[in-house]
Amino acid sequence: MSRGIVLSGEHALFSAAAGLAPADVTVRWTASMGVRRPSGISCTVPARPTSAATPGTTALVHAEAAYRQAVRAAADHACARAAARIVGAEVASTSRRVRALRRHWIPRPQEALAHVDLALEQSEHEDSVRRRWAAQVLKGMERQTERDGPSEDRSARR
Repeated sequence: MSRGIVLSGEHALFSAAAGLAPADVTVRWTASMGVRRPSGISCTVPARPTSAATPGTTALVHAEAAYRQAVRAAADHACARAAARIVGAEVASTSRRVRALRRHWIPRPQEALAHVDLALEQSEHEDSVRRRWAAQVLKGMERQTERDGPSEDRSARR
């Protein structure tokens, strides 16, 4: 471009670009793992119409071809960079959510489970004590009836 401007002047650049249509870039989108991101582009750089003035030097012709490639490469780069930025932001957001779950939400049910386990263990211990006590009371009653003899004989003796 610089060589073309030096050889032909800036007016040649503007007159060569006067009849050209702008490039058309269409972005295709996709969603992967719940993240909507650009997946590719369709870049159309219109050809020079036959009615448009031709560049004054071959340097401007080569510059035009190089800029066509540069526009396509810039569109590809912008698409890839936008996709990387979007996916990176989603990764950072997910990391924050995972950290919040690990630090705040998961410990709460774990603490509640520990309290319930402790209460259940205490209840089981209390039940065990009650069963032993009841068994001792029953054994004491059986011994008492064995010492006193059958209840029918007792009434007959009196």
